[in-house]
Amino acid sequence: MISYDIVIIGGGPAGLAAAISARKSGIEKILILERDRELGGILNQCIHNGFGLHTFKEELTGPEYAYRFIEQVEEEQIEYRLNTMVMDISPDRIVTAMSREEGVVQIQAGAIILAMGCRERPRGALNIPGYRPAGIFSAGTAQRLVNIEGYLPGREVVILGSGDIGLIMARRMTLEGAKVKVVAELMPYSGGLKRNIVQCLNDFDIPLKLSHTVVDIEGKEHVTAVTIAQVDEHNKPIPGTEERYPCDTLLLSCGLIPENELSSKAGVKLNPVTSGPVVNEGLETSIPGVFACGNVLHVHDLVDYVSEEAAKAGTSAARFVKQEKTDVSSGHVVELKATDGARYTVPCTVNVDAMEDLLTVRFRVGSVFKNSYVSVYFEDERIQHLKKRILAPGEMEQVILQKKKLQEKPDLNTITIRIEAE
Repeated sequence: MISYDIVIIGGGPAGLAAAISARKSGIEKILILERDRELGGILNQCIHNGFGLHTFKEELTGPEYAYRFIEQVEEEQIEYRLNTMVMDISPDRIVTAMSREEGVVQIQAGAIILAMGCRERPRGALNIPGYRPAGIFSAGTAQRLVNIEGYLPGREVVILGSGDIGLIMARRMTLEGAKVKVVAELMPYSGGLKRNIVQCLNDFDIPLKLSHTVVDIEGKEHVTAVTIAQVDEHNKPIPGTEERYPCDTLLLSCGLIPENELSSKAGVKLNPVTSGPVVNEGLETSIPGVFACGNVLHVHDLVDYVSEEAAKAGTSAARFVKQEKTDVSSGHVVELKATDGARYTVPCTVNVDAMEDLLTVRFRVGSVFKNSYVSVYFEDERIQHLKKRILAPGEMEQVILQKKKLQEKPDLNTITIRIEAE
């Protein structure tokens, strides 16, 4: 059996940034396993700009952003294997992978970094009456067809769901000559970034209908029309609000789910809210030596935050391999909780002895809040009260915790993040 200090599963932006960070932390034997035919992950099909403003202080396309990291991986001579599917991870960090060239191989890892990304949620199609004709695509599949394969899925388009990929594909299809008739969103708010609503819908006069869903798909062999209707507060269609749109294509953009089948099979504890692993301040999962970062941990809105988080996972994994990590069982561990509008936190626990001087805690809210406050409580004492003009589910939020503040509270057990009106 071959062995590596760190094995990284996934060669997208998270895996690449984690590998580079681990190498800079002094780890020599690093292996990236990627199931696709090239490194870069989903960024290869994201040919629009808007990437890299935080990381590189300039606006890049997805492939340009990925290439900057791929170049660094090549320069650092970090080993990677393409067209390689990881089949299993054992609790003692044995990775079973399979490829056409090598067949099944087993790799002993000193530490494992999970960076498998996420997949599109298919559920938007499941409760829609009608046949299953050709012409129904997930937005990500349509994006790959247009940007990589060079095919146009259709000419007259209806989009269900206002996630970022759906919004971006509304613009992309329009630029390719298709007519996007409407974007329907089940929730009373959009699931995408505000800038994408402006740049992808408003700039092209594409209507966004909130609290609407698809109630009928016409056509047996191919989509011929789609009917949408307004929904009530229980998401039930309201009779009499139906609108019929003749079209040949329906794109589904109904959210993203972290790709955690491997993690779950390995026994990693998952957060029911994010569907990603429960991690501590070093992004270590419930299995010692197994770390997680990027969209496999929780779905990010900006790839820059993915890279930042992955760099931390790489550093933490390097520290684990070099056995520099503070013993969690002996440290002062504090639980993080999200409540009153905040849905979850990453990380879920903080070892005060092991954390760095500053810790970024990321979270999302459950609905739209205007002129509210993000409050941080140490037990019942409020220690941060940050005014926010608007908070929306499509945009990730963060608070910064200071190590010295936590050290001043030796009896602290719980830190709570909540959204307050005043």
